[in-house]
Amino acid sequence: MPPGSLEQVIFRMDLLQRVQARGTVVLNPPRAIEICVDKYLASACLEKSGLPVPPTIACQHADAALEAFASLGGDVIVKPLFGSEGRGMVRIQDPEMAWRTFRTLERLQCVLYLQKYIAHPGWDLRAFVIDGRVVAAMRRKVNGGWRTNVAQGGTAEAVRLTSSQEELAIRAAAAVQAPLAGVDLLPGPAGEMYVLEVNAVPGWRRARSRDGG
Repeated sequence: MPPGSLEQVIFRMDLLQRVQARGTVVLNPPRAIEICVDKYLASACLEKSGLPVPPTIACQHADAALEAFASLGGDVIVKPLFGSEGRGMVRIQDPEMAWRTFRTLERLQCVLYLQKYIAHPGWDLRAFVIDGRVVAAMRRKVNGGWRTNVAQGGTAEAVRLTSSQEELAIRAAAAVQAPLAGVDLLPGPAGEMYVLEVNAVPGWRRARSRDGG
């Protein structure tokens, strides 16, 4: 779902539903795309399914966001509600910067979506799920900073997931009703694994294997 106005997004979803209703096969149903394109709705579905997600607070006013910033430990990732490839995300650790950022977003009539920053070892995992089965996975490493997104300069290599990681990815795809999904898993400081995001139209770049193939 490319960026656009509210009217454009709704129109595109309406078109997709009409296409499906006429019998055209679509890889992911409109409902899956509707859930995944909305970070708040996707997080709610994942949490409802009992999956581990980073502590998250969404609100509409700067004062509420400042309270959320404090309750999340004063170290948060602010994300656009609709966004992909790591664009528009910012890590905020300073109360003054939080005040300025939240006031600006409030004036722009944005939803303020905050997630607690999870200290990670410099990498995350993306699992490619098709019809309830993990068919491939990659480890994405940071290239300076904290974002692992390949579109933001991260590097990737093919990996094989553990059985517990595969189970998390499959459950996450099911929670958002996506037969085809890219599930992002983030390791925490104590080795715990979080479901960070599920992509209904996942970006997938071929990672070079260890033997160069």
